[in-house]
Amino acid sequence: MQRRVFHRLLAACAAMAILLAPAWTPAWAADEGADVVILKLSNEVLDSIKADAAIKNGDINRLIALVDSKIMPNVNFQRMTAASVGPGWRQATPEQKKRLQEEYKILLVRTYAGALSQVNDMTVSLKPMRAAPEDKEVVVRTEVKGKGNPEPVQLDYRLEKTPGEGRGWKIYNLNVMGVWLVETYRSQFAQEVHAKGIDGLIASLVERNKANARKA
Repeated sequence: MQRRVFHRLLAACAAMAILLAPAWTPAWAADEGADVVILKLSNEVLDSIKADAAIKNGDINRLIALVDSKIMPNVNFQRMTAASVGPGWRQATPEQKKRLQEEYKILLVRTYAGALSQVNDMTVSLKPMRAAPEDKEVVVRTEVKGKGNPEPVQLDYRLEKTPGEGRGWKIYNLNVMGVWLVETYRSQFAQEVHAKGIDGLIASLVERNKANARKA
């Protein structure tokens, strides 16, 4: 039971690591390697969780406001949403894509916020990265340990290197203990799109978010 709770809390940290990415300057993100970016991001997110009583207590409105204010400069959230929706994304109108991104973000925040108050004493370490200097997409693998859980848990990130203004490494997928976040949601969302179309998926996400809000 204790290990199961730890894994759930780790997933919460992982989701918040994506959603609460700090607003680094473009030069800093462009000059650092993907593994260094992830290590600094992970430590900053864990520190912010430990230091902020409101976040630890699962203040949903504070979390959503914080996500919006950061504008997620180091996350390709459109790519993440599109990949999660799958082929149905190409069928969606611009307004539907906007709604999907909004509701998907709320889903992630609300799903994991309730567990944040239980997070404590987690540490992150990098595993050796296999990548060439010219690679534009990489996987950064990390291990996370928590107090009372000496066995490390796998936590990996997929990142892409973007050119131009605001260039740098951007996260677009996450793996917790062998399960990639995007692929997990893609199978769920595909069923909704097949049964009810894009508007049906949006409606389902809206209802799920309302249910999560009631539980919170």
